[in-house]
Amino acid sequence: MEQMELLSEAQWLNLLESSQETPVLVFKHSTRCPISAGAYEEWQAYLANNPSPDVEYAFVRVIQSRPVSDLIASTLNVKHESPQVLLVRGHRAVWHASHGQITEDALREAVSQLTP
Repeated sequence: MEQMELLSEAQWLNLLESSQETPVLVFKHSTRCPISAGAYEEWQAYLANNPSPDVEYAFVRVIQSRPVSDLIASTLNVKHESPQVLLVRGHRAVWHASHGQITEDALREAVSQLTP
């Protein structure tokens, strides 16, 4: 499944706007954290195993793109953590998880709760 790396604040704001029409699942990844590495493997497993085609997928490397990561936290009013996954619909986080809560099954379950 295609995923977008968020490198600019403008990219995030565009994706946030598109969440009005299409839900967005965003993974915030710290490249220096072993817990985040494990969560990233779960994220990749989810994307490789029939993810919902009705969701847009994006990730941000929180150390390399700190302004983008901070903007995600402030626009969604969800305290920053990494690793962290946020499911965004209609400009707001409708679900989020962090650290060991990020599993392929948890991602699948969260996305399955979306109603058309």
